[in-house]
Amino acid sequence: MTSIIKLQALTGGGPEAPHCYMLQVDDCSVLLDCGWDEHCSVDLLKEVIANIGRLDAVLLSYADPLHLGALPYLVGKCGLACPIYATVPTLKMGQLFMYDLFQSRLSKEEFDLFSLDDVDNAFDRVTQLKYNQTVTMKGRGLGLTITPLNAGHMVGGTIWKILKDGEEDILYAVDFNHKRERHLNGCVLESLQRPSMLITDAFNAKHVQDRRRTRDEQLMTKVLQTLRGGGDVLIATDTGGRVLELAHMVDHFWRQETSGLAAYSVAILNNVCFNVIEFSKSLLEWMSERLMRAFEGVRMNPFTLKHVAVCHTLEELEAVPSPKVVLASGPDVEYGFSRELFQRWCGNEKDTIILTQRTSKGTLARSLIDGTEGPPNLRLMIRDRIRLEGGELEQYLEEKERKRRSSEGAGGMMNHSRHLSGADEIDEVDDDSDDEDLLPSRSYGADERKKGMGHGGPMFYYSEEKPKTDDYGEPLKPDEFKYLETQGGGGGQREEAVEAMEVEVEGGERGGLVGLRRSSRKSDGVNGVSEEVPTKCVASIKNYPLRAKVAFIDFEGRSDGDSNKKLLAHIKPRRVVLVRGTAEGLAELRDTCRRSEGIERVFVQNGSEVIDATTESHIYQVLLKESLLSTVSFIPCAGKSEVAWINARVHFDDQSKFEAGEEEPKKTLPRSMSGSSEGGQAKPAIPPLEPILPPTKGESEGIPTPISSSLEHPVQFINDLKLSDFKQILANCGIESEFTQGTLWCENGTVALKRLATGQVVIEGTLTPQFYQIRSLLYGQYAVI
Repeated sequence: MTSIIKLQALTGGGPEAPHCYMLQVDDCSVLLDCGWDEHCSVDLLKEVIANIGRLDAVLLSYADPLHLGALPYLVGKCGLACPIYATVPTLKMGQLFMYDLFQSRLSKEEFDLFSLDDVDNAFDRVTQLKYNQTVTMKGRGLGLTITPLNAGHMVGGTIWKILKDGEEDILYAVDFNHKRERHLNGCVLESLQRPSMLITDAFNAKHVQDRRRTRDEQLMTKVLQTLRGGGDVLIATDTGGRVLELAHMVDHFWRQETSGLAAYSVAILNNVCFNVIEFSKSLLEWMSERLMRAFEGVRMNPFTLKHVAVCHTLEELEAVPSPKVVLASGPDVEYGFSRELFQRWCGNEKDTIILTQRTSKGTLARSLIDGTEGPPNLRLMIRDRIRLEGGELEQYLEEKERKRRSSEGAGGMMNHSRHLSGADEIDEVDDDSDDEDLLPSRSYGADERKKGMGHGGPMFYYSEEKPKTDDYGEPLKPDEFKYLETQGGGGGQREEAVEAMEVEVEGGERGGLVGLRRSSRKSDGVNGVSEEVPTKCVASIKNYPLRAKVAFIDFEGRSDGDSNKKLLAHIKPRRVVLVRGTAEGLAELRDTCRRSEGIERVFVQNGSEVIDATTESHIYQVLLKESLLSTVSFIPCAGKSEVAWINARVHFDDQSKFEAGEEEPKKTLPRSMSGSSEGGQAKPAIPPLEPILPPTKGESEGIPTPISSSLEHPVQFINDLKLSDFKQILANCGIESEFTQGTLWCENGTVALKRLATGQVVIEGTLTPQFYQIRSLLYGQYAVI
């Protein structure tokens, strides 16, 4: 049975907008990714927030912010409560991505869009899946199944297969990579044939990619030239995705004795790099077969990076001897350690900055790639968090003291009123009682009175006996449960003790958060600013001379334009929906699809417009009212479907009606998604059906009516019966039959069944009891209405 399928881009649908699409299959709405841009613009999520109550599920494809960056904000601040699905690596690495992003932004500006608790709560709601694991949806998604398939690009990258009632199979495949890499296999898109619908992007439609060996040689040539010249190399990459490919490649070259690289240093720098490496060691089953065979052969984990130093702070990086290669987080060079190192190294002509990804327009990395930013100077916005000093510090402390006193005053007044009300009650009890020693004679101090009487009145004095042994009889030592504090206010020794405790549980389920908080204690922020010390964020514009060498080497891990065209021609989807790409790229991929055999329809995304990709052209979505539904009798059909015949008309609201004399609108029903969005155009609601009743006897015969006087309809037989299956049914009932030239003869040739060119099954024969028995069996295979 054909379903109504619609798709809408919720983040504007620009050529480089983050991935976020709402797929509607009948009444079920699925959010395909929930990406965010590099600047975390809330305005970009207006459509997502407006439709958040309609969502029945969220499917995450990759672990980077381009595909799931808005998830903590939507869960923590917007109330996203529907089920969320992702593969195990996407869940773990995505959490680390968001930890690093939060720490990078908070160290330079007042960042309050989400917190670490929001990140934890969001990823705690994610249901972990393995490749080829099928999940059946419930509620409005009944009949839908989702299956994650390998997409390459990043560890755990996913092509989502959405199946409706075993008929409509929809593939959501963006940013995939069909080529095998050092640590990942290629995607499985080549093995999928003739899907009903394919949703893919045209971001790389015009991009020509070099071979992998050429790119590796380019990278290592620039690295060697810089290191031998006494300079440092900054490679701007992401937190836990493409950095694994680069780290594995760099470590491989450093292991070769003939390369001459052992004399130089290499390091990974981000807030959670320790946990990224540790998690990658446990995800070998999600990586390439080559890595699996290497691990089984020598029993050495390929991500035991012996030559790569793991650094969480700039102070740790300074301890790594130069010349060195640094893989720093922040491919856009807007925030994070890549920005810090760029500001330090861009003025040294011996150093080299290598960009590995084409980020959005407006970012520093994209400006350098496009050549809009060049010598001699760069005007950069410098953000920093500094300590409060002088008058600002005094003003902050005075304001903090004033708030403390006001809160204590309000609490004291409340406790005093409670105490008075409680004392009056006690006095009434004492007047009526003969016992004068109701309470023990003990004087209460101010603090004890506040604790004992703050919840409704005085309490009987009770001295709690503290246990001296634990449950196993061992003596308890209170000193073991105390933090080591110095006279300076509880600084270094206490932090070291807490640090030692957390290191023991690292690598567990919450290892990512432990590593982040441990690294933040060591650094106390990028500039040594502790959370207890009052700080402020400042911003200024400075000029930086660009003398360092800048190069772009494509390590994005996506299929290029030629490969995408060949894949589309190979898998031959019936319908193709093209999203996220430049106008030229979308047009080129659209023309390629139209020239390919087997591709019936091609849809191109145009901003936030709704794409109606329903297979049948005469299928519409209408609202069946309860008053009409109660009068309809459904008949079971093949499978789990039920059918019924109704006499009704479609009712439009006032906006859909037209006045006399106006041009009659086209006879098509509105098929855009129902509901309305804040700040956007209102979308028409689903039109309801109203029953058509037969005319009453009192109606005037002279007035013409648009309704037929008779509501009878021809009998409909609904099913797609195969005569070979019906032959087996006859055999089960003891009726002999055989095929002769496409005709099924029964009862020694007295009854014949054959299929016409129109698909109808005709029964002919002598009117005997056997004829009526066979006809009854034939009718039983149809839903007759």
